[in-house]
This record gives sequence, structure tokens and C-alpha cells, in this order.
Amino acid sequence: MNQLTAVVPFALVPTELASDLQRALQAPALSWLLGRHAASTVVRTEPDTRLLPHEAWLMHRINIGSTSDNAPLAHAAMRALDIAPPAGWWFIVHPVHLALARTHMVLGDPRKLHLDDADARALFDAAKPYFDEVGKTLLYGDANTWFMRADDWRTMRTASPDAATGENLADWMPDGPAKREFRQLQNEVQMLWHAHPVTAARELRGLVPVNSFWMWGGSDSMPPALPALAESACLPWLSVLATPALRGAGVATVLAHPHDTIAVLGEAMPAGKEADWSSWLMYMQQLEQQWFAPLLEALRSGRLKTLELVLTSRTHTVTYTITKGALRKFWRSPSLQGLTA
Repeated sequence: MNQLTAVVPFALVPTELASDLQRALQAPALSWLLGRHAASTVVRTEPDTRLLPHEAWLMHRINIGSTSDNAPLAHAAMRALDIAPPAGWWFIVHPVHLALARTHMVLGDPRKLHLDDADARALFDAAKPYFDEVGKTLLYGDANTWFMRADDWRTMRTASPDAATGENLADWMPDGPAKREFRQLQNEVQMLWHAHPVTAARELRGLVPVNSFWMWGGSDSMPPALPALAESACLPWLSVLATPALRGAGVATVLAHPHDTIAVLGEAMPAGKEADWSSWLMYMQQLEQQWFAPLLEALRSGRLKTLELVLTSRTHTVTYTITKGALRKFWRSPSLQGLTA
């Protein structure tokens, strides 16, 4: 493989915790990669943007035009699910769980929803007439990914699910001229699903209720064909966009792929976003064994010519470029200091 880009969301740590976390993290391969990189760049974003830095980076790299308030992914996701959308403005719709914190509502982590196709179909079929009644066409993609046409909502500001997860929903709900219409539709669906048999059955199985939906990713045109994209432990929308053979793929499968590839490694993201540093250390340790060590060996052996490491926090994206030649810079010591921005 000529080039692999490994994107690791929330691998960067706060400056005030950096020394302690770097001492606790046993990651010699990552130390070599960061300590002997050939080049690096740093990009800063505002903490209230409605896309996380790795999401905005990905939109730019795969040539999908985006703003800090929208990633126009709906048509790309439709294409990946073999849906030919009619003309119009389409959003991605995810069934989700909303939870009550002490003083506000929060979006639960979609990774913990565990929604199967049978339950999703039942909830979709129940909700569709409510969408039809307000002139919003609803299409089923898979259990976690639906689509809604709303031409008159195209100016709505929306947030990615990961950007909103765990945050005060008052700050992250779709915003714009049609926000009251959206909230009315959302409230009606919430009341419908609250009393739905699927909700009671899921609670008996120890699963959280699916009690709302999340709307984002609006677009009105098909983007160019996507590059080779791999994902590990990412949200369903990213799995949908990934190359089928590279969904949930390990490093060996990715390195064997004949084309330059972007791999998004999401294992540490929820812990990093929630500042759960003990869990973050555990997941980063797994990435060291499962990805960083094999990638270092692939560079040394010449199987991989160039590795890009894209590491992010909520406000920064740091890109390191590593080559076999750069690894021979003996005057530079392996170091994890690159885990800060």
C-alpha cells in the first residue's frame, strides 16, 4: 500500500493532563511514530461547531462540501444502501435514545442502542404516517439509518450525533426557521414510540428505549464516489459509508487492500469525549497493540510507504506524516508528546 491515513478521534489529551496520561500509556510503537514523524500540521476549531473535528476533516478529504453546521451526507449514505433518491433535500434520520440528566435532556450514545431490524421496522412503520401527514417522505435504509425528504427545511442547522451525544440538547437541536415544525413532529413521534410495544419489549430485554429520532446530514445532490474507507468502532452512518470489505476491518485486511485507504478508528472516542481517562487509556492500549504496532512494522518493512496519523480533540486536529525514512532520524527520541495539540 502506498498510503494509509489512520484517523483517531479524541486521541489528543488536555495539556494539563498530558504528562500523567503519557506516563501511564504504554505505547512504544505510537511513541516511535509520533517522535519520528516527517511533518505535522495543526488545525484549530471552535468548541461549539456542530461537526466534530475528525468529521469535518473527513468531509474535506472525501470531497464532500461541508460547513461547521452541516455535513451533506444523506445522498452518499443512500447510495451506499442502494437507494436511488428522488430529487429534493434529504436528511439522515437516526432512531435514538434521549435521557434526562439532572437539569436537561441528553442524547444517549448511539453505540449503546443495539437496535435490530425487526424493532426498527416496527418503529419506522408506526412513525411513517406522522411524517406523511406533514409532507415529509420517510425512507428506510437500515435499522439505524433512515432518510427524510424536507425541501422546506434545507436551511436548518443540524449537528452530528457524536457532536451532540452527552451534551445539553437545548444547545444542539436542529435550529432555523422550521425548528417549531421539527419539534412538533419529534414530540408526536416520541409520544407514539413511548407507548409502542417495541419499547416495553426492549425494556424487558434490558435495552434502553428508542424514544426519539435525530436529524442531520442534509443534502440535495449525489457527491463524487468515495475513496476507500475503513472503520472500526464507529457510528452506523460511517459504517454505511465505508467500503463494504473494510467495515469493522482489522489492520491486516486494511493493509492488504490494493488502494490508498482512510481508516477511522473510533475505539477511544467516547471515553475521550467524556474525559473518562481510565477507559481512554485502555482503548488507546488496544489501539497500540492492534494498529500502531502493526503499522510501524509495515513502515519498517516497506509494505506501507506513508502513514498519516490524524489525531483530534474537541478543538484540534493534528496530522502527522510518517515515512520509513523519517523513522531513521536517530537523533529524535520516541515520544508521546505529540498527543497534545
